[in-house]
Amino acid sequence: MEQVMLKALASVSHDEFAAILSGPPAKAAVWVAAAAHNGIVEAQAVYGQYLLDGHGVARNAEEALTWFRHAARQDHPMAMNMLGRSYEHGWGTTACAPVAVYWYRLAAQAGLDWGMYNYASVLALGNGVACDRAQALQWFRRAAEMGHTKSINFIGSFYEDGWEVDADASIALDYYRRAAVGGDFRGQFNYARLLAEHGEIDAALTWLRRVPVTATPAFVEKMQAWLAASPVAAFRALANGIDEEVCA
Repeated sequence: MEQVMLKALASVSHDEFAAILSGPPAKAAVWVAAAAHNGIVEAQAVYGQYLLDGHGVARNAEEALTWFRHAARQDHPMAMNMLGRSYEHGWGTTACAPVAVYWYRLAAQAGLDWGMYNYASVLALGNGVACDRAQALQWFRRAAEMGHTKSINFIGSFYEDGWEVDADASIALDYYRRAAVGGDFRGQFNYARLLAEHGEIDAALTWLRRVPVTATPAFVEKMQAWLAASPVAAFRALANGIDEEVCA
C-alpha cells in the first residue's frame, strides 16, 4: 500500500493534487497524510492543520502539534506560526506564552504576514515578552503592506489610542475602513463604532450587521453587550435581534 501511495504521489500533477485537496475532506486527508509521512514539508504543515481542525480526520491537537513541529524545524513559516498559536492557546500542549513568542518571532522573520501579526500582537500587549509597542507597530506596518487586514485594523487602534503615534481619529477611521472593506470583523466593528460617533448611524448599522458573519462567538457576545448598552435605540434593537440577523 505504501509503495502504491508513493508511486501515486510521484505521478500526480500539481493541478490534480489541487483538485484532490479541494475535494472530499476524507480523500484529501489520505493524500496529505501520505505526503506528510513521506517527508513533504508543505504536506506536514497542512496535515497538522487538518488534525487541528478535524478536517477529514478525527481532531487531534496533540498530533497536530507534532506535525507543525516537524515542518517548523524545516523552516516552514506557517508551521512556525501555528506552533506559536498552539503554545499560546494550549492546543495539544500546555500553554506557554514565551515559547509562543519564540515561534511567532521566527515566523515573522521568515516573512509570513500572520507571523508578523501575531508577533506584533504579543509585543503590543506584553504577552510572554516585554511590551514594546514601537517594535509592534513596525511589524504591524510590514504585515499591513502585504494586505493583512487584521494588522491594518490594529494600526487603527494605535492611532485611536495614541500608542507610539499622535492620536488621530481621522487616521484611525481610515485604517478601520480599510480593514472593514478587507473583511476583518474587528475592523468592521471599529469602523462602525467611529462612524456612530460621527452620527452616521445608518452606515454604522450596515457594517455592524456584517460582523457576525465572520466573527467568533465570543466577539459577537461582546458586540451584543456594547450594542445593548448603547444610547442609540437602533443599536439596542440590533442587539436583541442579532441572532435572527445572522440566520437570515
